[in-house]
Amino acid sequence: MTAMTTATVTTSLGDVRPVGEQLRAWRQRRRLSQLELASTADVSTRHLSFVETGRSVPSREMVLRLAEHLEVPLRDRNLLLVAAGYAPVYAETPMEEPRMDAVRTALRQVLNGHEPYPAVVVDRFWNLIDANGAAALFLEGAAPHLLEPPVNVLRLSLHPEGMARNIVNLAQWRAHMVDRVRRHVALTADASLAALYRELRDYPAAGPVAEAFAPPTGNEVLVPLRVRVGEAELSFFSTIATFGTPVDITVAELAIESFLPADETTAAFLRRRAAGEGAGG
Repeated sequence: MTAMTTATVTTSLGDVRPVGEQLRAWRQRRRLSQLELASTADVSTRHLSFVETGRSVPSREMVLRLAEHLEVPLRDRNLLLVAAGYAPVYAETPMEEPRMDAVRTALRQVLNGHEPYPAVVVDRFWNLIDANGAAALFLEGAAPHLLEPPVNVLRLSLHPEGMARNIVNLAQWRAHMVDRVRRHVALTADASLAALYRELRDYPAAGPVAEAFAPPTGNEVLVPLRVRVGEAELSFFSTIATFGTPVDITVAELAIESFLPADETTAAFLRRRAAGEGAGG
């Protein structure tokens, strides 16, 4: 990100359709009827219909209320406001800004506290923002071009010259990660995310589709990430955390993905690695 002295407000024109058409598209994307949205947002179905068809211009408060109930991302709420003729209200503050000190400190505390297990912070495109020392094991052996900033963790994971070379259950992991991006595209309608989805989807597959979507065996409670590091095979599952009440676009789009050992062998390996005993066994 480019260093700036003040927080910026997103003003990109984005979708140039009338606000009513955009709101209808978001409602349909959320699979809600006009009656369902009107009931939850406490507006009349008649008024909502008028807004969607352009017969009524929504107030600033109405745009924000509908966007809240439709779970529209903050970035897109600004675009709805602009389309309705109002100024955007959500700032997008670069991470380097002093006002982000508390956010950076909180992220660093979480990353450090998760050692000796890997954890990363990513933005909405899964670009790497920060990582702890343990996450370095995921970078080992990756082609240099995949490590050039901004590092995209999905590309790094699934590219044939990246981490994919060391993922034991690549077909299974790839299927779940590609589907995860597909679901984000469906939720956000983001063109850049859609392009990333197509790129990941078109990487060479590893194993048949039936293997990737095989039914659970009953021996695992989560889909593991199984990675070969030297002579060891490590197994992880992950959790994802976000900030609870963001009103800044940058903060709203951050996510912490924390990887936890799925077995004691992996946990012991990571403890030895952190203690400087190397990766042998």
